[in-house]
Amino acid sequence: MKFGIAFANTGLFVKGKGAARLGQAAEEAGFDSLWTVEHIVYPEGYESTYPYAPDGKMPGSGQNPIPDPLVWLGYVAAVTSSIRLATGISLLPERHPLTFAKEVASLDVLSGGRVTLGVGIGWLREEFDALDVPWERRGPRTEEYMEVMRRVWADDDVTFDGEFVSFQRASSNPKPVAGRVPIHIGGHSEAAARRAGRVGDGLFLAGADMERLFDMARDTAADCGRDPAELEMSAIHLGLFGDDPAAAVQEAESWGVHRLMVPALFYARNTAEALAAFGESVIAPHS
Repeated sequence: MKFGIAFANTGLFVKGKGAARLGQAAEEAGFDSLWTVEHIVYPEGYESTYPYAPDGKMPGSGQNPIPDPLVWLGYVAAVTSSIRLATGISLLPERHPLTFAKEVASLDVLSGGRVTLGVGIGWLREEFDALDVPWERRGPRTEEYMEVMRRVWADDDVTFDGEFVSFQRASSNPKPVAGRVPIHIGGHSEAAARRAGRVGDGLFLAGADMERLFDMARDTAADCGRDPAELEMSAIHLGLFGDDPAAAVQEAESWGVHRLMVPALFYARNTAEALAAFGESVIAPHS
């Protein structure tokens, strides 16, 4: 089992010293990855429903900073050597895929091939409106953007003619270290699970009913002629902080999970000591 830290670019870790402290302590404690969240803007007074809280509102306010994921990860890359640098998640339909492909590939090269790109379609309609990005068909838009990015990472002189993006003979360099960056689908829904099965390299779930959704992703992959075993599965499981974390790990393993995620806020105080203790008590026995 691998272990990652979610919501890494929030709270006390938004500034340089906090980011470095978290990255270095997580690497030392045996965590395999850091996962960042994203909102380009915070629409005050939004009416959209946040799907991960009973009251439908995301934690914090517009005054709480959320650094750009790639910039934050680039800072952490410079002060670490092995921990993977992941977005969990990036709102891909709000980005232009050629611009984003260049940025992600640049971070991957500078970090020595450590990037995993987690993407989602978003839940906050008012944010899309502020960015002048159509809300409708954001799912197909996301999948087309994924295809565009993979094409320009793999080849030069690329021509693409899609529903949302068209261009002629474009090259984008540098290329990712391995010729591609793994793209994981984040979410909580059947649509996210199926998308991961069709076009993702992995699935990152939060919320309820995860066992069924992981199975759905694998079944979809098989239906599409893909190898389900190649999908890397990640999940937030708060049972890790209960009386029996080993039971939470065992349950996640029974779902076919490869990585368990823990929220960064649990380590806001005494970061290095708290991460080291988790590494000794949970990571080491299950790695």
